[in-house]
Amino acid sequence: MGTLDFSRRSTLDELMDTQPVDFEDFRACLVDLAQVNRLTLAHRPTFAFLERLVARGLPESRPLEVIDVGSGHGDMLRRIDAWARARGIAVSLTGVDLNPWSRRSAAEATPPGRPITWVTADAFAYEPPGGIDVVLSSLFTHHLPDPVVVRFLAWMEAKARLGWFINDLHRHPLPYHFFRHLSRLAGWHRFVQHDGPVSIARAFSASDWRRLIAEAGLDPRAVEVRWWMPFRLTVGRLKVP
Repeated sequence: MGTLDFSRRSTLDELMDTQPVDFEDFRACLVDLAQVNRLTLAHRPTFAFLERLVARGLPESRPLEVIDVGSGHGDMLRRIDAWARARGIAVSLTGVDLNPWSRRSAAEATPPGRPITWVTADAFAYEPPGGIDVVLSSLFTHHLPDPVVVRFLAWMEAKARLGWFINDLHRHPLPYHFFRHLSRLAGWHRFVQHDGPVSIARAFSASDWRRLIAEAGLDPRAVEVRWWMPFRLTVGRLKVP
């Protein structure tokens, strides 16, 4: 990939976004990505956000309406389903992804009867019947160019009644080189080996997020940008008092 300039976001393409493969190959990639998420504690920041949301108060007499944008294999929403059951919280969960094979693979991996709906759609055009309380995304925004990230921030602010949360990577040479070696040693899917480092190079710094938040017209005092180990940056907004 040559020498990368980590002072700015890379524009390198990810194979998962550009290379056509059959369903079984695509699903194998998603399964390996789910394993990466488990090993890197990728879900931990999102659950910390949800715990803060619960502490501030949830809707009464109806389920909490949660949308996960770029839901992939669906492991985030399945974990949220288990988390909600353990706390006696009624939820209605929707995974939205542009790729129809994401919906198929997520549905196949989800036990029947769970309150999760998988949708193939452009999130900007999707209008769920119950509205949206919370918008989540995990490892999604680095796929987007800056203008679309700005649009996504403004869209979440307009649509989410209670708050929204972005969980993504921190652009830095250390995780870039570490993941290059780890993914090869682990024998993960070729897309994961290629796209993992590219994802880190396409990701963000804290100053990137502050600039994008301002460009979206959001009050920076109302949006929290936080660094998490290992090399994660999250951007969150709680609207509930």
